[in-house]
Amino acid sequence: MKTNAQKNMDAVIENLNSTETLLIHACCAPCSSYVIEYLSEYFHINILYYNPNITNPEEYNYRLSEEERLINELPVKNPVKLIKGEYNPKAFIEAVKGLENEPEGGKRCEKCFELRLSEAAKKCKEIGADYFLTTLTISPLKNAEKINEIGNRIADEYGVKYLPSDFKKKNGYKRSIELSEEYNLYRQNYCGCVFSRK
Repeated sequence: MKTNAQKNMDAVIENLNSTETLLIHACCAPCSSYVIEYLSEYFHINILYYNPNITNPEEYNYRLSEEERLINELPVKNPVKLIKGEYNPKAFIEAVKGLENEPEGGKRCEKCFELRLSEAAKKCKEIGADYFLTTLTISPLKNAEKINEIGNRIADEYGVKYLPSDFKKKNGYKRSIELSEEYNLYRQNYCGCVFSRK
């Protein structure tokens, strides 16, 4: 049965007694723009930029610099800090071994989600954040239901709380495009890995 992740998130936000800490895994600045704008109203935010799937160091660093610039320029109610994850493409290649020819959105992508959400859960536990989530659910090309299922499973493994999301709702994707234009953010035309680039 499908769950309404946006309603679940709204319920969590409504029941907050104070400003809690949220760790957000960010795939890129355009996807995180709306997410930061929306959630910094309610949480102290740590942005984890961890994306070992990205094709090469130049692309990785450019996306990272755009994330950093966005965080510095976007007006927010509560503080937003950046945590720079390690660029480790070997971890991605290892995780998707044998799935190189899977279609986009298939099993290979699920392994990639697992890899990045595991790092987010680990970091969430390490810094003592109240919740973690990912910006990946904002993309119209990503299955939010599957991402949330993986996030919940990983949260249980690490003993932390995952906040399910579907940032496409409430015109989130549309708003991310507006913010990307407003801040002149680099909008890449592929998710990140060499397979999606093809």
